Amino acid sequence: MDKNGKKKILYLSLVLLLALIILFAFIDTGSRGERITTQEAYTMLENGEIEEWYAVENSVIQIKKVGSKLGENEFPLNSDFYVEYTDDFYQLFLEKTIALNEGDEQAGIEPMNIKYNAVPQGPSAWDTIMPIMYIILGVVLIYFLFKMFSSNGKGAMSFGKSRAKASVNVKVRFSDIAGADEEKEELQEVVEFLKNPAKFTSLGARIPKGVLLVGPPGTGKTLLARAVAGESNVPFLNISGSDFVEMFVGVGASRVRDLFDQAKRSAPCIVFIDEIDAVGRQRGAGLGGGNDEREQTLNQLLVEMDGFEANEGIIVLAATNRADVLDPALLRPGRFDRQIYVNVPDVRGREGIIRIHAKNKHLDDDIDFKTLARITSGFTGADIENMLNEAAILAARAGRPKIIMEDLTEGINKVIMGPQKKSRLVTEADKQITAYHEAGHAILGKKLKYCEGVQEVSIIPRGSAAGYTMSRPENDDQHMSYNKLNDRIAEFMGGRIAEELIFHDITTGASNDIQVATNIARKMVTEWGMSKKFGFVNFGNDQEVFIGRDYQSKNSYSEKTAGEIDQEVQDILKYNYTRAKKVLEENMQYLHELAKLLIEKETIYSNELDMLLAGKTTEQIVRHMNNEVKKRKKKEEEVKAEYDLIKKVKENEIKVKTAEVFLKNGIISKEDYDKIVALHNESVKELEAHKEKKLKKSVPEYNEVQVVEAEKTQPEENKEDKKESKDADLVNEEKTKEPSVEEKPKKRTYKKKEKQDKEDKGE
Repeated sequence: MDKNGKKKILYLSLVLLLALIILFAFIDTGSRGERITTQEAYTMLENGEIEEWYAVENSVIQIKKVGSKLGENEFPLNSDFYVEYTDDFYQLFLEKTIALNEGDEQAGIEPMNIKYNAVPQGPSAWDTIMPIMYIILGVVLIYFLFKMFSSNGKGAMSFGKSRAKASVNVKVRFSDIAGADEEKEELQEVVEFLKNPAKFTSLGARIPKGVLLVGPPGTGKTLLARAVAGESNVPFLNISGSDFVEMFVGVGASRVRDLFDQAKRSAPCIVFIDEIDAVGRQRGAGLGGGNDEREQTLNQLLVEMDGFEANEGIIVLAATNRADVLDPALLRPGRFDRQIYVNVPDVRGREGIIRIHAKNKHLDDDIDFKTLARITSGFTGADIENMLNEAAILAARAGRPKIIMEDLTEGINKVIMGPQKKSRLVTEADKQITAYHEAGHAILGKKLKYCEGVQEVSIIPRGSAAGYTMSRPENDDQHMSYNKLNDRIAEFMGGRIAEELIFHDITTGASNDIQVATNIARKMVTEWGMSKKFGFVNFGNDQEVFIGRDYQSKNSYSEKTAGEIDQEVQDILKYNYTRAKKVLEENMQYLHELAKLLIEKETIYSNELDMLLAGKTTEQIVRHMNNEVKKRKKKEEEVKAEYDLIKKVKENEIKVKTAEVFLKNGIISKEDYDKIVALHNESVKELEAHKEKKLKKSVPEYNEVQVVEAEKTQPEENKEDKKESKDADLVNEEKTKEPSVEEKPKKRTYKKKEKQDKEDKGE
């Protein structure tokens, strides 16, 4: 446990102790009953109406009357009456009780049995302890008040102190980050400056005063800052931009001053401000006017970074995803000398990130990292880490010892759209509408030349969608062409057009498709200069809106131009709707077959879609998919069996080692030890036999005669399955680029292998 944790436990214990003292000293949990006067109490005593009384020193006398309903153990915590007494009354009451208990034979007064307790003579134990407890209580309260108002503490009077935390022993290194080579190189110079400043100062270079990391959320800005902390051997102070802002005026500026004072004492050092846009927004953008506390904090930050006093040896790292709203004075050279843009990783960067996050995960041998990197286009480092974590959870939920490709693809879908909602009740009519809707998207995605490849089509609800057609680009193109944008718009219209063609009606399921298609068309006209009428002109704004700066901005074009823009958008949408409808009308057979396949299997992938467009029937594709499921389950069973054998061997190894210790100490006999060793050896043999069998399967020795005989005796169903598998392989080959004549592989059969080898050798 760290020092702060121990302090918290100590403070909590003291508070609980004080609470207990107050509880027992000042809180009376019982009921004293009705209050009576001294005369009434004395009269009750004379009349024999009191069964028992209990006196508390300098306080009251609690009375239990004759015939009281109080139990034996309830008095004196609860009583029927109580009377406040003086010393004189107490002496009189006590003497009268004693006299009544003794009786008077001459006067004919029989003795009574009135129980009572007398006030102890001299100070009681409680009287001795209480002054000490009050002294302790006072000391503790003074201590807490001192801590509260201490200038070095974190109490009420220390709100002007910096909340920066010094990082020690950060384990992140640049080698733990992939997909940001240039960013790491830029930051590596900062680390080298701090480690060996003479290397740069000898050439007249000065150390950068500030480095701003800019990029979308999840791209690793904070991770890069942590890597700088891990690589450098200097103090690293990290704080969030929101930690400067407080309800009290002047607190932010005070915390900035304290932060840099702390950094000066630790120089050379690095100060990292995360989410700096919380405190560094443009000045003069307040809608309400007046003196903004955030502006005062920013002013102090500007002065500390490059003001009259020099801050030698202090480098400020900051991260934000809204650089457009930062104050220009903060971004000028001398404050943030260097701005590093941390972009979304490309396909090579994603592959490296996947490999880094997969180090501590058990992945199946068939996992292709290059394919994963391709189908995760647009993913940030945080998305990839989340995807692999979701895949691991899915594999554990299914009881698999390793993560398979299906887990990873489902993890990708969960990151993008959320989990599948298989339990949602879907009527047959809705299921059919969704099947044709998604089939329309998929067919256009395959038939239109510039559309991205279709990765998956499903009619299982996910997120807010009743179904989905997922596309994955083959590469990371940075530019979108005019034809590609038009094909994308047409693809989004496929669902609505399919509904219109099949059901002669339309539904609300295309609302998101309409929104996305309209946004693309409007940007083509207003931002990208792709309008036939307007051409090379911009009517929009590619920056995010900052209300404090842009709330009074107006359009730079007339109302007439706005109407013409709307007309151009409509023309683009109508043009693509017409040609998309024509494509679907020409492929109605595929539309029906794909909808039928989706209703049957609910989810299909690119391989099955390619088979369908190659002319395979729904029955053939379903049979192929069932065979693939069987193969996958068989492989999972084999992997699980091997995993169980390995686990069994390890457990037996532990048992053998334990048995050796027991044998030396005489706890077990030699026979028992030999039995345990025999079980271990047997499990080792089972594992070796399993591995040998697996090796033979992976490298089979083909025999021409056996293969031919096997094909003759092979059942018709298996032959058909084999044929379907070959057909699927041929379809997969069609997806790739057609090789040249010299590059085309020569197909061989086992019966013609020898002849083919001779031809290859030129014999």
